[in-house]
Amino acid sequence: MAEARPARIWVMRAAFIGIALLVMFYRLLPLDMMPPRFAGPDVLVALCFAWALRRPDYVPALSIAGVMLLADILFQRPPGLWAALMLLAVEFLKSRDRRDRETTFLMEWLRVAIVLLAITIAYRLVLALLIVPTGTAFLTLMRYATTIAAYPLVVILSQGLLGVRRMAPGDFDHAGRSL
Repeated sequence: MAEARPARIWVMRAAFIGIALLVMFYRLLPLDMMPPRFAGPDVLVALCFAWALRRPDYVPALSIAGVMLLADILFQRPPGLWAALMLLAVEFLKSRDRRDRETTFLMEWLRVAIVLLAITIAYRLVLALLIVPTGTAFLTLMRYATTIAAYPLVVILSQGLLGVRRMAPGDFDHAGRSL
């Protein structure tokens, strides 16, 4: 209950946006001049899922939408499509997590993998319907697999370094409302 103070919530919301901006900055750095042979994980997606499932009050819908829309613009993706799919996915996971708070990490990881697969397929289908050129399916599948593989590391770092822990079933916010 001590963690649910309004100042702590706002600090962690700012930390989420700051970390997201750092991840975007790192991805924009010209570190490798060769075309990618290996698609690395989408750390921003894993970060959104991990924080939303651990502490949904730290990542409101508006911050997720803003961060993902900025990522769409900076990474030259169709603006708003991935942001809308991510927002739908995160809100779906948040609503499911309120009912299933006592699940194991393996079940959470499986749920994240299924939802990420669904929005990845939906993203590719919408781009195909609109005849927008996309990367190879192999790179998309590789990015999906590496993101799922990196999810536990993102959770461990978020929990260990920043204290973003899963809420217990009896947690209350500063006003005494159940979270």
